[in-house]
Amino acid sequence: MGNSILGIIGGSGVYDIDGLTNKRWEAVSSPFGSPSDELLFGELNGQQLVFLPRHGRGHKLPPSEINFRANIDALKRAGVTDVISVSAVGSLREHLKPGMFVIVDQFIDRTFARNKSFFGSGLVAHVSMAHPVCSRLGDHIEVAAKEAGITALRGGTYMVMEGPQFSSLAESELYRSWGCDVIGMTNMPEAKLAREAELCYATVAMVTDFDCWHPDHDDVTVDQIVKVLLANADNARTLVKQVAPKVISDACGKDCSCRTALEYAIITAPQARDAAMVEKLDTVAGRVLKK
Repeated sequence: MGNSILGIIGGSGVYDIDGLTNKRWEAVSSPFGSPSDELLFGELNGQQLVFLPRHGRGHKLPPSEINFRANIDALKRAGVTDVISVSAVGSLREHLKPGMFVIVDQFIDRTFARNKSFFGSGLVAHVSMAHPVCSRLGDHIEVAAKEAGITALRGGTYMVMEGPQFSSLAESELYRSWGCDVIGMTNMPEAKLAREAELCYATVAMVTDFDCWHPDHDDVTVDQIVKVLLANADNARTLVKQVAPKVISDACGKDCSCRTALEYAIITAPQARDAAMVEKLDTVAGRVLKK
């Protein structure tokens, strides 16, 4: 067996999984403020899972007001080592149709109103984001999707916009010209913070509709989108059930490079570090700060 605990960040429907037992909602406090909601702890076939509704139960928080730092910090405090983020997106490509899943491997971050780092004045660090998701987790998700009969494309670039409004047509065409495949509002700075917290992180982007570039976009009705959302939620639950045992039993997890992302990242000399910052980062960066 590995020594991994899987955390799932996603919508309210994702954690309503058949067979999830010993469920309990528990508040996890963070020095970075309040997470989106309490964490749901549960067991699937004897293996612990931790769920966090990204927007809070009932979808109370818009993307710009999600406390991404508190969310990631709380998950790490709960013992989570691996995070799978499940997110609804629009498609920027004809071949990525509503109902398909994309196992994203790159991001373009165009958000501007969010705290993007745990570090700052008094404790400076620079992590690599060249490869922003864990390919090991991506492998598990790809295999699990195939086994579950879910159409999932491996690889793609997720354009993260600030929102809450959707794109203009000109913006949509710009992002297509940049080579982006899907567009959404929630995975940045989530992925950056997961890297800083030395968590393995991967995104499953669930296509709900075509973005406004598509000629049929204006013909899409709300009930069509709701139908896709419900089907996606069903598939997301199936995918989580299928992938969880693979991640949790992966003995290679403990040696994954994601879990040592801070090894050479902290620039501030030990004697110059702000004591309050060091204390605040006890969970996120304790592995390297306590050396």
